[in-house]
Amino acid sequence: MRDVYTNGRSGPTMQRRAFLRRTTTGLLAVACVAGAQPGRSAPRVALLLPAEHPLEEPFRDGLRALGYAEGRDVVLERHSADGDFARLPALAAAIVRSGPDVIVPFLTQAAVAARAATAAIPIVMVAVSDPVGAALVADLARPGGNVTGTAGLVAAVIGKQLEMVRELVPAATRIATLWNPSNAVFQAQMADEARAAAVRLGLRLTFVEARRADALDRALGAIAAQRPDAVLVFGEPLFVANAQRIADTLSGHRLVAVGGARAYAEQGMLASYAPDLAWAARRAAAHVDRILRGARPQDLPVELATRFELVLNAGTARRLGVSLPPALVARADAVVE
Repeated sequence: MRDVYTNGRSGPTMQRRAFLRRTTTGLLAVACVAGAQPGRSAPRVALLLPAEHPLEEPFRDGLRALGYAEGRDVVLERHSADGDFARLPALAAAIVRSGPDVIVPFLTQAAVAARAATAAIPIVMVAVSDPVGAALVADLARPGGNVTGTAGLVAAVIGKQLEMVRELVPAATRIATLWNPSNAVFQAQMADEARAAAVRLGLRLTFVEARRADALDRALGAIAAQRPDAVLVFGEPLFVANAQRIADTLSGHRLVAVGGARAYAEQGMLASYAPDLAWAARRAAAHVDRILRGARPQDLPVELATRFELVLNAGTARRLGVSLPPALVARADAVVE
């Protein structure tokens, strides 16, 4: 059958041939792009840490759960200040010069350093306590700039931790507080919350600092010398990394210790109350995934860790001769030995 031309348009046969040509050309183009994929470099994600951080592994787990294989689908570049918070601005500047696809800071001070270094590269913060108060985002629901991620609200629960002290030791009035002023922004937020809660509860706080692991023995010795009614240990990566050591020393001095990280009670302190920050780290990985797929950080709301965990250590209670109040036990997420 002959092709029929009408008003300059091809008939059915010519249309089929044109369709086949277009389809073949399209398939070849797809094949070329697909063939080029293995040669494309994996996106680079720079991790900015003040020191060893307990949330780094949950963050990596979050990426793995989303199908990312390190080295193949994503390259994670780890930058640590090794406990020297003063190095964070220089590290952040070096990261920006290297041009990663995303920067992931752990802790408020690292996030502040990253934000000061760039307004262009996406930043996904991990479990920052108060990102609005730290001027990292304009609003949790509408971050507005190049920063998003997750918030832990760690400072906001200090009052609950001091209330727990009162439940565990009703006559307590003098509370020694272990903190790390080198982690300036985050620890200052918690110190302000602790002072306000102490006034409300009629407690007297003394602050004992430990800036590095090698200062812990001196700090714990100073706390023991005070003979306080109880000890409040701020949530802090340095203290989490040394939770067993801190718990053993304080219990050895027969001191009730309450703190802001689940690991504290698990390692031997009497009680802990804190947000589920591992969840926040995994959700930060989901933010990175969305940005690598084309989302803009200003369009991704900051997610809050809304689940809080109360953990009690029954073995420590027996060793210290403290009776765990039934109402507190009933509220606990876990009671460990």
